[in-house]
Amino acid sequence: MRAPFRTGRPGAMVDRLTPDQRRLNMSRVRAKHTRPEMTVRRLLHSLGFRYRLHRSDLPGRPDIVLPRYRATIFVHGCFWHGHDCSLFRMPATRTEFWAAKIAANRRRDGDAVLRLRDRDWRSLLIWECALRGRGRLPGDTLTDRITAFIVGDAPFGAIREEGAAEA
Repeated sequence: MRAPFRTGRPGAMVDRLTPDQRRLNMSRVRAKHTRPEMTVRRLLHSLGFRYRLHRSDLPGRPDIVLPRYRATIFVHGCFWHGHDCSLFRMPATRTEFWAAKIAANRRRDGDAVLRLRDRDWRSLLIWECALRGRGRLPGDTLTDRITAFIVGDAPFGAIREEGAAEA
């Protein structure tokens, strides 16, 4: 077993990866076509919904756009968007950096939803915890909630794991 890498900062947690290994891991974090997003896309396709992906002409570049219903879907990772659920844990090192980064992501998310609403688009947020982990929703519940939003007329909706706090 290799020795853990020490950051050299007093009181800092020991990282199990070297800086080069950490950099490689972080470089592989994707913004598009993530596993949770692909799960939602497969579900929508199986239900007969047709959609567009990552439209850059809409605020926030929604992950999924259903033009027929004037609905957008954002599939958010619980870590990157600071969701209060079982999948989120604030890193123990560089806490100030991560808190600021996540807060900026949340502000940008809220701004995108408001700008979409101003353009008469409806937005659904699907959190990663609804799709995986111990609190994930059963497939039929997820299907029902997504379908109800798309064909309904609510301006905003969120799907999260059972028991998660409102985001």
